[in-house]
Amino acid sequence: MVNRIESQAALQAEQAKYAAALKLETRRVLICTGTGCLASGGLKIYEALQNRLKALGIPVEVVLDGEVHGESVGVRKTGCHGLCEFGPMLRIEPQNWVYVRVHESDVDEIVEKTLVGGEFIDRLGYQKDGKVFKAHDDIPFYKKQTRRVLSLCDTIDAQSLEDYLAFGGYSATAKALFEMQPDEIINEITESGIRGRGGAGFPMGKKWSQVAAHDEPVKYIVCNGDEGDPGAFMDRSCMEDNPHRLLEGMIIAGIATGATEGYIYVRAEYPTAVERLTKAIEQAEAAGLLGDNILGSGKSFHMHINCGAGAFVCGEGSALTASIEGNRGMPRTKPPRTVDKGLFGKPTCLNNVETLASVSGIIENGAAWYKSLGTEGSTGTKAFALAGNVVNTGLIEVPMGITLREIVYDIGGGIKNGKDFKSVQIGGPSGGCLTKEHMDIPMDFDSLKKVGAIIGSGGLVVMDEDTCMVNIAQFFMNFICEESCGKCTPCREGTTRMNDILTAITKGNGKMEDIEELRDLAQTIKISSLCGLGKTAPNPVLSTLQNFEEEYIEHIRDKRCRCGTCKDLSSYHITEKCIGCTKCARNCPVGAISGEVRKRHTIDPGKCIKCGTCKAGCPVGAIKEG
Repeated sequence: MVNRIESQAALQAEQAKYAAALKLETRRVLICTGTGCLASGGLKIYEALQNRLKALGIPVEVVLDGEVHGESVGVRKTGCHGLCEFGPMLRIEPQNWVYVRVHESDVDEIVEKTLVGGEFIDRLGYQKDGKVFKAHDDIPFYKKQTRRVLSLCDTIDAQSLEDYLAFGGYSATAKALFEMQPDEIINEITESGIRGRGGAGFPMGKKWSQVAAHDEPVKYIVCNGDEGDPGAFMDRSCMEDNPHRLLEGMIIAGIATGATEGYIYVRAEYPTAVERLTKAIEQAEAAGLLGDNILGSGKSFHMHINCGAGAFVCGEGSALTASIEGNRGMPRTKPPRTVDKGLFGKPTCLNNVETLASVSGIIENGAAWYKSLGTEGSTGTKAFALAGNVVNTGLIEVPMGITLREIVYDIGGGIKNGKDFKSVQIGGPSGGCLTKEHMDIPMDFDSLKKVGAIIGSGGLVVMDEDTCMVNIAQFFMNFICEESCGKCTPCREGTTRMNDILTAITKGNGKMEDIEELRDLAQTIKISSLCGLGKTAPNPVLSTLQNFEEEYIEHIRDKRCRCGTCKDLSSYHITEKCIGCTKCARNCPVGAISGEVRKRHTIDPGKCIKCGTCKAGCPVGAIKEG
């Protein structure tokens, strides 16, 4: 357990103690126990590895206690390694070797061949195009990434303050307390150019300075951990995998703005994040890094956690603060802004998880270091959740300004099953779709805004040639309808009407004039909705209309869904490839297929319920949809 730390010098002594203990681990096995790898057996691998090493009499360290025990093998439950598609994963240091899709049955071989024998097991390595990649930095998925916010997520035990201190944790807090004045902290943040990673991209330094300018005795720092976009899990990983980095960012924000209270608002669907944040707060308070008289400085900062009920609208600042206050999460008109009258009517600095987790790096290394990556108007890095029809799904962190092509093909490994790229939905329900013509634009705030898209919180859902864009638009609009708080008429009624129109189109009941009505409704909602979520709600529809209007026309005029996704517009037919095996006829649940043995069969469209059983079971691929 970490001793209570009463000064900057004492912090440095504790850091040195745990760093020295870390160096005695001649080999380290870093096992991913992020949410994905936990689900696929990461914890069993962790336990089996410990047991096997102990059975062989090899000293094992699973926690740093600061004592000198001699050389040992360090075995850690770390956070997400990023390459979620290939979990469970583990990394072996100092070689920096990576094993993917590891099973509990592989543990004995890993211990005997790798940890004892120093041999790399090729069959467990990441493979692409017949080549085996041993080292972490050589794997294409990682080569174009730069991990800053996520830098320790795959290295330390998220529930170990000792691990965090061994890597210099809380140095930025000490620097902010003892070596900088509040205005110097804000100037450093401003000079770094960091913009909010929650979607709007508002300059962080400007927000801090506005809160600091108030003379009120009570101010608040609020962290928005209500990550509601479908397919997004960046903030969840930050909170689960390195909670102390978030706490540091909030403490420094408090020092800079004069706030002494912090609230972390986490959606209830993230129980692991809540558990680990709670433990991190307890550890930091016990060690004198949080609470009263931090590091003996005389300054205090207290932290609280609030769990939201999963309302998407609570990602909006005023709705979020209303929820913390115990009221229904609904946005209010502005002004006054949150920086002037936010939580409990007091000046409030509200940033999202990734933004606050960036703070310690800026304070410790300087604004110039942060600006060394990214573009002039969008400095630093951005974490994205890469999902959908891409080979390497997972969590990535890249310099701002990287192109979509580099993300999808170099990092993501291209489209699954060799299919063609069609689109990426970026920014969640409030975002828009990017197409082939956008593959080489910089992924930064300003470039995306020019093409009608936003970074949002960072979800990237990749879609292939078989994705129906009308269906995608209807999916997101249905989500928005369900999540609308209902306070303002444009969002409440307008999105419902848009969803009704889209549903009718996907069922073959659309009319050509529906396209213009969708555009008119979208513009009305954007202009007149109360909050930012309502104003951006029509974006998926507008962007799909702009880039894929021909698919809307096909659905309406031809009653056809080229991708076969909209079942009411689908039909199945048997091609000349049919060998007459009768399997489809035997499997059809409604007897819609007939034909003689070894002769081409036929489907009665009047009986067919479009379940797809025949297509899925055909041994020669003779049944087509569309």
